[in-house]
Amino acid sequence: QVQLVESGGGLVQAGGSLRLSCVDSSLAFRFNAMAWYRQAPGEQRELVARISRGGSPNYAESVKGRFTISRDNDKNTVYLQMNSLKPEDTAVYYCNTHRGPAGPSGTDYWGKGVLVTVSS
Repeated sequence: QVQLVESGGGLVQAGGSLRLSCVDSSLAFRFNAMAWYRQAPGEQRELVARISRGGSPNYAESVKGRFTISRDNDKNTVYLQMNSLKPEDTAVYYCNTHRGPAGPSGTDYWGKGVLVTVSS
């Protein structure tokens, strides 16, 4: 079974940095894209960054230039390096992977989430 376990959340001041990590239990990790989502209070969950199985990244406009997603297939781990953090980045961050066809016919797997709080 796929299990995603995140770590690295916490409290930082504006302008600071954090690195999130997500470990995937699946032996097929290297064949799948991985992503980070976040959900702020009262808001919908939104895509922050995605990385293909080949390592090609994609970012939300709000974090482009500040966040970097990467993966280490030998460790079954995806990372999100967050620099120049803003109070607007405060949210619960979730690790995600999608298996099968694109859209609802496939299956989304989620970590339990980690809280990132950015103070001003």
